[in-house]
Amino acid sequence: MSKEKLNAKMEELGGAAKEAVGKVTGNKEVETEGKVDQIKGKVKAVAEDAKDAVAGAIKGLRN
Repeated sequence: MSKEKLNAKMEELGGAAKEAVGKVTGNKEVETEGKVDQIKGKVKAVAEDAKDAVAGAIKGLRN
């Protein structure tokens, strides 16, 4: 797993934790921030997957 993908997953997990804290404390702002962080992490992870797929396709074409 690349460093970028690991960072994306960590952001996603941090968002889940923040969302849970927001739910437990009744703080809608923190809950929403957690949801946003999760989405940002997922988007970054998908982008990394796409980058890896393109790199693999280019490598395959060169061989």
